[in-house]
Amino acid sequence: MADPCDLLECYLVGGAVRDALLKEPAGDRDWVVIGASPKEMIERGFRPVGKDFPVFLHPVSGDEYALARRERKTGPGYTGFATDSGPDVTLEEDLSRRDLTMNAIAQDAKGDLIDPFGGAQDLSNGVLRHVSGAFVEDPLRVLRVARFAARYRRRGFEVAPETLDLMCEISASGELASLVPERIWQETCRALGEPDPSDFIRVLQRCGALIHVFPEIAALEDVPQSAEYHPEGDAFVHTLMVLDAAAEISQNTEVRFAALVHDLGKARTPAEEWPRHIKHERRGVAVVNEFCDRLRVPTGYRDLAVLVTREHLLMHRLQELRPETILKLLNRLDGFRRPERVALFVSACQADAVGRGDGAIGDYPTEQLLKGYLNAANGIDISDLADSALDGRARKKVLEQRRIEAISAVRQHSRESG
Repeated sequence: MADPCDLLECYLVGGAVRDALLKEPAGDRDWVVIGASPKEMIERGFRPVGKDFPVFLHPVSGDEYALARRERKTGPGYTGFATDSGPDVTLEEDLSRRDLTMNAIAQDAKGDLIDPFGGAQDLSNGVLRHVSGAFVEDPLRVLRVARFAARYRRRGFEVAPETLDLMCEISASGELASLVPERIWQETCRALGEPDPSDFIRVLQRCGALIHVFPEIAALEDVPQSAEYHPEGDAFVHTLMVLDAAAEISQNTEVRFAALVHDLGKARTPAEEWPRHIKHERRGVAVVNEFCDRLRVPTGYRDLAVLVTREHLLMHRLQELRPETILKLLNRLDGFRRPERVALFVSACQADAVGRGDGAIGDYPTEQLLKGYLNAANGIDISDLADSALDGRARKKVLEQRRIEAISAVRQHSRESG
């Protein structure tokens, strides 16, 4: 069977080329096709999948093949473009519409690079640089550049000053308001999975986008905290340190999201109460829910974030709590049915505990203590009541009392051995 790419002018583009130059594991392989028509692609066996412009799947490899296209700005936002995928569109025209020079490199069948915008040099120098002035036409690129900063921070990459200037221009233009919640969340979730997700927030702050995209996080700037517990500074600095700690502790993006939003309530503490933030965890639950409603955050992320926001102070004081309070905490965490969520909760709380001062990741003794309480309470057996006359409510009360006694025993042992 002949290769459907035979006699087509195809180039590997985008992330696959970039990652190969960085010697990183290859991800999806995307191709651009020059001089072909949709009819020709279908006749060769490619399956059309693109809605807004012609994109096709290779019938064997499943790789994406897009017809080269040029774009023209026709309206606000990242969707306000008219595209032309005619056979006269050149490779350089297609590459010129991309966001960053490192994503505007193509490779031909021989392995030679076509790099009209100096992307390979920018990769070598650790620079995130826009391809052209058309960068400002797509507000989503502000979030994409911030995400790439979070990905490549450890490689020493920095946003080019002139690119940051264009990002500031987009932020000031009001174009960010055109971004739909789903796209903001998509970029945010991907950024949370990067090695240094706090850089995503820092770059958005530097270009003036944070106040527009995440006003709840921007509101933490310059909100003072007690120096006794937070020598690192204001609530915004603390939040980014917690996010950094979460990135070291867990690969789970739900944990990292919970770390990012756990202290949003501090922005709503009345100024006359500063630097104390009494009941900030209660205020925070409302803010987190507003945040999640606005960006249509998935339920799993919201649920963990609310739990961490509401309960993290109790977790830090676990050694002081009465057995009855500990059982109530385990029930609110749904720990007996979903012990895996307890583990995520603990990771986020640990990030909060160490995300202060010098940010050193140390031991978190309450982690093992909470697990001990859960295991003890979860091991309680009430099968001896099978033949009793007690109704369901009474049996539940017996189970609760036995769990309290089991927790109390673990608590006593912990104190004696500590």
